[in-house]
Amino acid sequence: MENDKLVVIGGDAAGMSAASKIRREQPGREIVVFERGNHTSYSACGIPYFIGGQVDSEENLIARKPEVFREMQNIDVRIRHEVIEIDVENKRVKVRDLDKEEDFLETWDELLIATGASPLVPKMQGVDARGIFALSTLQSGIDVFNHIDKNRPLKAVVVGGGYIGIEMAEALLNRSMDVALIDMAPQLMNTLDKDMSDIILVYMKEQGVKIFLEEKLVRFEKDRDGNVKSVITDKQTIQADIVILGMGVKPNSELAAKAGIELGAGNSIQVNNRMETSVPEIWAAGDCAESFHLITQKQVHIALGTVANKHGLVAGINISGGSAEFPGVLGTAITKFNQMEISRTGLSEKEAKYMGVEFESHTITSVSPAGYYPGSEIISVKLVADKLTRRILGGQIVGFMGAAKRIDTIATAITAGMTAQQLIDLDLAYAPPFSTVWDPVQICARKLG
Repeated sequence: MENDKLVVIGGDAAGMSAASKIRREQPGREIVVFERGNHTSYSACGIPYFIGGQVDSEENLIARKPEVFREMQNIDVRIRHEVIEIDVENKRVKVRDLDKEEDFLETWDELLIATGASPLVPKMQGVDARGIFALSTLQSGIDVFNHIDKNRPLKAVVVGGGYIGIEMAEALLNRSMDVALIDMAPQLMNTLDKDMSDIILVYMKEQGVKIFLEEKLVRFEKDRDGNVKSVITDKQTIQADIVILGMGVKPNSELAAKAGIELGAGNSIQVNNRMETSVPEIWAAGDCAESFHLITQKQVHIALGTVANKHGLVAGINISGGSAEFPGVLGTAITKFNQMEISRTGLSEKEAKYMGVEFESHTITSVSPAGYYPGSEIISVKLVADKLTRRILGGQIVGFMGAAKRIDTIATAITAGMTAQQLIDLDLAYAPPFSTVWDPVQICARKLG
């Protein structure tokens, strides 16, 4: 195996996590990485904060450049190289050098597909207008930043009320724009229940974002020069100098599908818990691959940086001759809008209903830190538990001043199979600058216990 040649398609989180692990375990192995973009190993999650000005430079988002992989780790990373075909029978890939506009073949003994995911872009009139952006790669974030610097847009429209939409609404407000957000759903952040989402809605409006829910995007209008002029919904026309599409993502699995590799949840690449695909010697990891959900016991597609890095590590261990299994996901996620923090894990109430689970849920409003300590703010916590076993199934938190990271306690409790009473019994830290004597998570658990 040490002499086998590994080809990796994709040079970001999953691909480079795997390649780096394999290099540490197998110093002499030939590893070639093809990345169609300009950058490797960067924080896509940091892009909105770069655009908004909280991060000084795009360089700060890059963990390791291609030349570092080549010179320090002897990993042959080739940026601006796109794999356009996988030949399973002959164990080779067709690669296009995007700068030279030339194609060539590269052989492999083992192949890791880490092609990531792409933003959903609607096929509709005017979507090709200058000033309309969909964020995915670091380069797309740089393009948005440069567009704002050059054109100084005053009116921004964000399409989509999920994580990217909320984070970009904050970023554009920070760049002194008038910001409107539209979504066809009846609430922001569909991964939360509506009672928690409504807290975010009120706050964002107070902060100056115009929010229009249950409005369907129809088309975009351009000016004479081809720049975006306005966004047309089924209810109104909104002026726009810049538009950000935050309508979700889809796994980049077409390359695998054309090669005869089986697809799974959400059209992501089907993998087992070792990150092996349906074809021997071919692995998949990251946003292009599916994951196992610990509660539903089903395969799901969840595109998160934490998941991608874990995928890559598991794949790297196994490709280099070790033995590892992906432990599963809960969909734990966290974000913020200005000072408001938002997090969730496990099943929401509506997901539990969809599954037919007999559940009980409760939401509390408390303060953090202690109410008499300077800077104390409101925190809302929601827990979902199995009605019969009292086992914790999910949690959501909306609040301020360090509130959202409490979701990690809930995620730990779910993973450990804890009941509401066992969560109450946890010996959590307390001091007035950090919490009330009963942590808000435990206050909520007491309502369920």
